This record gives sequence, C-alpha cells and structure tokens, in this order.
Amino acid sequence: MKKIINKPENFVNEMIEGILKAYPNRVKCINNDLRCIVRSGKKKPGKVGLSTGGGSGHLPLFLGYVGEGMMDGCAIGNIFASPSSSKMLKVTKYIDNGSGVLYIYGNYGGDKINFKMAANMAKSEGIKVEQVIGNDDIASGEKSNKENRRGIAGIFYIYKIAGACAEEGYPLGEVKRVAEKTCSNVRTLGVGLSPCIIPGVSKPTFEVGKDEMEIGVGIHGEPGMGRGKLKKADEIVENIMNSILNDLPFKKGNEVSVLVNGLGATPREELYIVFRKVSQILDIENINIYNAYIDEFATSMEMAGMSISLLKLDDELKNFLNKPANTPFFKQTELK
Repeated sequence: MKKIINKPENFVNEMIEGILKAYPNRVKCINNDLRCIVRSGKKKPGKVGLSTGGGSGHLPLFLGYVGEGMMDGCAIGNIFASPSSSKMLKVTKYIDNGSGVLYIYGNYGGDKINFKMAANMAKSEGIKVEQVIGNDDIASGEKSNKENRRGIAGIFYIYKIAGACAEEGYPLGEVKRVAEKTCSNVRTLGVGLSPCIIPGVSKPTFEVGKDEMEIGVGIHGEPGMGRGKLKKADEIVENIMNSILNDLPFKKGNEVSVLVNGLGATPREELYIVFRKVSQILDIENINIYNAYIDEFATSMEMAGMSISLLKLDDELKNFLNKPANTPFFKQTELK
C-alpha cells in the first residue's frame, strides 16, 4: 500500500502538527505536547469540561471533534493504540473550569483502563470526573450484553449532544445524564470491503477477498457478524437496517437522525446511494428522518466500507442536536 508519509514513526505527530497549523483558531496543544489537544480561545468559568481520547488512524474521530459546541480536549495515542493516563490527566486538568469533567470515549480495553486511572488521579487532585462509554456497535455483542459492545461512529452523537448541553451551562450530572441517554438510543452497524495497513507495518489489519464483504467488521479489523460475497448496495443496506431496526427496537412513529459514515476509502457518491435506500426503508417503516449526516465521521485509515447509525430522538435530544458547533472536522449552524 502506497502512502504519502515521511518516516512511519513520525506519522502521528506530523499529522497533528498539520491539523494545529490548519486550524489555530479552533485547537491548540498544551505546553507543546502534541498528544494533548484542547480548544483554542478563552475558557468558560463554570462550564463542565468534556474530554475524549483514543488511538490515531480514525480521523475525524477523536481529536477532530475538539471545538466549540463539542469536546474541550482530547488525549491522542499512536495508531490504534490508547493514549496514556498521564496525557488524559493533563487534558483533564487543563479543561476543568471548576465544575468537573466528563469523559466520553469508545468501549476499548486500553482506553477503559487508562481513563479510569486518569479519573482516579484527577479525583485525588480535587477534580470531579464522570464517564460515559460509547457502545453503539451492534455487531460486537448481544443486545442483552450491550455493555460489551464497541463504540464506533455513533459516538459522534454523544459528542454533539453532550457538547451542546455543556455549552448551555448545565451541571455535570445533567450533562452525563444526557450523554447516557444519547448512548442508549443510538445503534450502528457497518460493512468492510477492504483492510487498511498501518504505517510501518507490512501486512493488512485483516484479509478479505476481492469479491467479499464483512458485515460488522470493527474499525481495527475486529471480526464482524459474518463474511460473504459482495452484494448490491440496496441488499447491503437492507441487511444492515433490518439488524439496526430490530435491535433498539425502532418503531413506527419514531423520529430519528441518520448518520452514514465512510470508513476512509469510500466515495461520497456511494454514501448517498446508501442513504437513498436508508430513506426508502424508513419511509416504509413510517419512521421519520429528522436530519441526516453523510460524510466521514469515524474512519479506519484507508479501509473501504461504510456504517449506518440511527439515533432515536425526542424533544430534548433534538434541542441539543440542533445547536451550533465549530470544530476542525465538523461545523454546524443552528439547524431549526
């Protein structure tokens, strides 16, 4: 796999340097530490701080959502590797405005260990910390065992809604409640068509035949729900939507936000073909689409494929979803 890089060992830092130079009015690093990114501008006294973190290789996840109306800081790890607890603590201390900090991150072993350590260290320094763990990937665990599911593209909704809640000045307990409510109402399932190759590693993250696809493959190449011959777009969407709709379950009369996410190497034209079929299915099911996001939100380097997320909405979630946001990789004016 050809890549436009310099030395593999410099890949992550050079990528971060590029983002910081491109968006200096939105993000900055703490004391020249490239692995600790926070919002630019003045801090808001009394505002609940929101922090995330994770391995690199998933842009715009995680650091791409640091900015106005979303996250306040992010600790950054190497490709597909958790950042250290010390980096997480540094971000926590910087973004604390006296009202506590909420961690929002994906359900992965290294992240859970390191965020828990960072939370304990922060508490020992007098900072109140709460945590919400994204687990929207229905391919990675039974519905009865949802706490073991991975967090993938649906975590965008937790960032967006919790971020708006915190921006409005709500206290830590309320921001956590709204984040947990969002988490419990979002479901995601994807399909992988090709693997990716980590810079400096000579082999792909997994193998898939030229005429094959894998439903539910993880963003690190984790096994999905099943592998088979590549099908037409409408058939793939029908398969995915049937699983998502039955999982919550979503019912007639529900109102949803739809997110169609490219995994890194899928043209937007194909994503809109996917959304076309999603819209048709939801229309048949009498489920109303409140709004849609169609782009790359959580990738896996150059993996080909896509995922679909549905968020079940009510008036409270719609209010926060509508609010503006301005980050390096996501910008929204007030919707309605």
